[in-house]
Amino acid sequence: KPNHLRDMTSRNHTVVAYFQFLPFSSIPGIQGSLFCLVLLMYLSALVGNILIIVITRVDAALHSPMYFFLKNLSFLEIGYTTSTIPQMLVNFLTKRKGISFLGCATQMYAFSLLGITECCLLAAMAYDRYMAICHPLRYTTVMSWNMCFLLSAVSWLTGVLLALGQTTFIFTLPYCGPNRINHFFCDLLPLLKLACVDTFKNEIAIYIIAVLFITVPFLLIVTSYVQILHTIFKMPSAGGKRKTFSTCCSHLVVVTLFYGSGIVTYLRPKAFYSSSSNKLLSLSYTLMSPMMNPLIYSLRNKEVKQALKKLRAKNIN
Repeated sequence: KPNHLRDMTSRNHTVVAYFQFLPFSSIPGIQGSLFCLVLLMYLSALVGNILIIVITRVDAALHSPMYFFLKNLSFLEIGYTTSTIPQMLVNFLTKRKGISFLGCATQMYAFSLLGITECCLLAAMAYDRYMAICHPLRYTTVMSWNMCFLLSAVSWLTGVLLALGQTTFIFTLPYCGPNRINHFFCDLLPLLKLACVDTFKNEIAIYIIAVLFITVPFLLIVTSYVQILHTIFKMPSAGGKRKTFSTCCSHLVVVTLFYGSGIVTYLRPKAFYSSSSNKLLSLSYTLMSPMMNPLIYSLRNKEVKQALKKLRAKNIN
């Protein structure tokens, strides 16, 4: 080892300049099929979320708080998938499946920022539905555009600050080898395994952040929906019950997809951690959820379907 690397190691400074990802699957000859499948899913996620953003901007009927948050969610989903999937696709096609130290830090920061922001935004969307259904007379007053922008800004600011602290906390650790990450992107737990020091404090910090900014928003969502269901069950009309619940159903499915995989990934005990299952769970919330969300909202929502018909009719004419 060169003298300057020995000196850096002795001072507990980082000497790893490059991280290498292990193949997504150990089955020979499957990389090409996986590349095609992931590319198709990624393009579907991009097209679907871009379409949601376009129709919520151009259709005046969708200029409401509910669709303001949906537009923000679609923008988040585009960034969320793009922070990890293009790198994964490149790794399918190259022998040197890796990323630079700075690139890894940037990827982790972007992924953490967008993930934490989405947790908070989903809670804001649940609050919007709670006010609309449980307090309809106060809805337009409480859910003003100023309130919508404030909730969105708080979600983004929370993501920016927490991701910055978390990324700095992890990438100031010494990494002196090995440099092989058993994952398809720079995620928190696989990277901590490569540090040259005891990472117990870092793991505790990750669990605290996960509990606060995954579990707490999730509990707020659950509380909102308990109140919503209580209000729906008190409605005298069966048709009214179905119509009211249908306005929440799409959001509820999205929350289940996103939080289900996220909670299992970051809050399960370390003894149950498995690299192979972690990859599949990560693929679920980094790609499956962003791909499914536009389909869920367009298939379950009459207003979105009508807006899509109008947009298609304009393009034909």
